Parts: sequence; structure tokens; C-alpha cells
Amino acid sequence: MLTVSSDTLSQNANKLDKFIKLRKAGEGTYGVVYKAKDKITGKFVALKKMKLDRYENRDSEGIPSTAIREICLLKDLHHSSIVELLDIICGDQKSIYLIFEYLELDLKNYLDLSKERLPEDLIKSYVKQLFEGLAYLHSHRILHRDLKPQNILIDKEGHIKLADFGLSRCFMVPIRAYTHEVVTLWYRAPELLLGSKMYGPGVDVWSLACIMAEMITKKAIFTGDSEIDQVYKMFKICGTPNESTWPGCTSLPDYRSSFPKWEPQDLSDHIDFHTPQQKDFLLSILEYNPAKRFTAREALKTDYLKHTKLTSPELQSFEGFSQN
Repeated sequence: MLTVSSDTLSQNANKLDKFIKLRKAGEGTYGVVYKAKDKITGKFVALKKMKLDRYENRDSEGIPSTAIREICLLKDLHHSSIVELLDIICGDQKSIYLIFEYLELDLKNYLDLSKERLPEDLIKSYVKQLFEGLAYLHSHRILHRDLKPQNILIDKEGHIKLADFGLSRCFMVPIRAYTHEVVTLWYRAPELLLGSKMYGPGVDVWSLACIMAEMITKKAIFTGDSEIDQVYKMFKICGTPNESTWPGCTSLPDYRSSFPKWEPQDLSDHIDFHTPQQKDFLLSILEYNPAKRFTAREALKTDYLKHTKLTSPELQSFEGFSQN
């Protein structure tokens, strides 16, 4: 049974009084996020109010196991590319407040607000930081399982961080069965789309590959409006997988012999790459076969990311956002 110590969950609801809520910064299935200010330090924080009555398997009293799982994961994560959990405060019986470090924008907002194409050095800087965070997660046997631009935060100095661990799970070796109904559709790995319940860190790498493609083009590469449409959008560009390109794929629960047989297209027909090296790197992580797909650590060892430096984003987008 999952438990959280009294040191971790403060019973003093008055601790909330030290924060001034400035505006709503976002809202998800299980909570609302506010930009807030610490009255004592003057620092901005992100205050996430978790609505416990929205969680499944909740007892009439106490904290549901799904909420505890997320908190337990977050409180043990300490990495420069992962948003930091600063404090946990119990509100009333229906809510818990998670206090996070504050970053100005999520990646989706930044891509929408940016007027110009993102330069390659910024993309490389972002991709390297994200893979560093992912390598840290995977080394601690944690799958994020919901990587998308909305769950990635950035600041004015060029830092980028993984956030929103509501669907994250610990994994063991050998991999055991998990639900395949995770990850937002446009960023869902092919093994998940084809119904595999035995999957590993590669699902996060595929999501990050889709995010990298979106950084280059400023639009999502696979935009299905249903699971089968997502599969077809993916197959039309990357080709319909078979036993020679992805051994074992035809045995996956949702693979159909009736799938149309598309040949893989040149990715350059869909993405205007900055350099051939950028294309080669993306192909190594946008790989159907999870066994051949680069791991986060392998991606970090490539020449493409090896000498990448921190790069600041276009500040005009931040200024436009702060005025909203």
C-alpha cells in the first residue's frame, strides 16, 4: 500500500496563505495550475491544485493511490531538465496543492507564438536537454508516458523541462504488461497504437521524436483524429510496417493484414530539415521497431547532440505571452 509520510504532506492548510494567486496558467483532467507568487521570497511558483474527487479508486476519506503515486514519483526526481516539486500542501479533503518551480511558457505556446522558424541551434539545445531528462527518468525506471509540447516547459534563458507526470509509471525488467491507452494520440508510439501491452522506454523516445519534428515544422507530423486515422497518417509517411522492417509487428493485437500497404516516403518531403545530420538523427528516433529505436542515452552520444550548448529562445514570444 502506498503511503506518504507526515513530513511530505503538510497538514497545515495555512501554508497556502504565503502564496498570492496571480492567474490561471492551465487546467487538466485532475487539476488547475495557477501562476502564484511567494509573499516571503517574491519568487514565482506554479501552484497545481489536484482535485482528488476526479481520481478513480478513491476511498471516502484519504488520498487516492493514483494521486500518491504521482507525488511519490515527483518528490524523488531531481534533475535540471525536470520541473522541480518544491512543496506539497494539503488543502481540504478534496484537494492537494503541489508547488512547482515556475517557467514562463509551455513548448506548445512558444511554437504558436514564435513568428519565425526555430533555429537549429535552439532545437538541438532543447532536444539535448529533453533527452538528458528522459535518460535520467529511464535510469530510475520511470516512464513518462505523456510527452507532448503542452507538458514541456521553457524559460527565457533557454532551459526546457519535462512536466506533468500524471500518467508516469515505474517499470521493471523484464517489462510487464501495462495499458496501451496512454500518451496523447499524436505522440503515441506505433507499438502502443497497435495494442502492445509490453512496452518500455522507447514509447517516450518516439514521443520526443514527434516533438522534435514539430519544433522544426511548427506543426505536428502525425495528426490523426482517431486511433486508426493516426495509424494511417503514420503509415502513409513512414510506410506500412511488416516482418522484415519490424519483426513481430504482425503479431501485435491491433495489427491487421488488411492494412493498406504504403511505401515509406522521403522524410524531407514533409520536413524542411536544417541539415542532413538533423534528418539522420530524427530517423534514428522515429524508428518503428522499438529494439532498433535509439535509447535516450544512445541519442545523447550521437555527434549531432554531443557539442550542443544552451541557447536562448526568441524573447518576443515571451513578451507577447506575458501581456495576455
